[in-house]
Amino acid sequence: MSAIEFLLLVLAGIGAGLVGSVAGLASLISYPALLATGLPPLTANVTNTVALVLNSVGSVSASRPELTGQRSRLRRLGAAGLLGGATGAVLLLLTPSSAFEKLVPFLIAGASAAILVQRSPRELAAEGAAHPHRDHGGLAVGTFAVSIYGGYFGAAAGVLMLAMFLLVTGEGVPRSNALKNVVLGMANSVAAVGYIFLAHVAWLAALPLALGFFLGGRLGPTVVRRVPQTALRRVIAVLGLGLAVYLGIGAFG
Repeated sequence: MSAIEFLLLVLAGIGAGLVGSVAGLASLISYPALLATGLPPLTANVTNTVALVLNSVGSVSASRPELTGQRSRLRRLGAAGLLGGATGAVLLLLTPSSAFEKLVPFLIAGASAAILVQRSPRELAAEGAAHPHRDHGGLAVGTFAVSIYGGYFGAAAGVLMLAMFLLVTGEGVPRSNALKNVVLGMANSVAAVGYIFLAHVAWLAALPLALGFFLGGRLGPTVVRRVPQTALRRVIAVLGLGLAVYLGIGAFG
């Protein structure tokens, strides 16, 4: 790996960590960066998931005040996240690399479309506040389902999980976002452990990306909250749709 590629991955990790710690959009930045270094899609996805663990470490360590009083919820949803992440990893390991390469454009396109149509976190929080404290069993089931996707591919998994937490728990954006960072981090971590032992991780790419993820995750809760979230999501979504078209041409052309 060249010095330029190393720097590219560090910068991509910082950018992905910044938006990922708040908006859950990290993979839509980091995954294309890994592809740009020449990694095949399956290896890039596995490497990205392993590096993402450092993003969770950074963002969670900067969100401790928002996690106060959520221990019971964390235990219940964390278990669902672990089971979902493990399930997603198993599905990925059982998927032929050729099939995954053809599936990725649709996953990215779907994630990008979800970002475009998603309502703002403030609107979701207001709706959730109208029906607070509804932590029923369906929340754990939904967390399990989103975590499966997170363990398998993960682009925009944070968007889906944050929206669900805002609507169901009645908590505000900071506390729901902190909860999302922990649960999705657990799903990514268990998937990463499986990939380390059972798949090929491009460590020369994972290490600089992980460093960037950690730095971006630490800065994210304070920096990205000052950026217009609607504009940020739209820009990333449009770029994601363009990437999906590009990868689709390569996979099916």
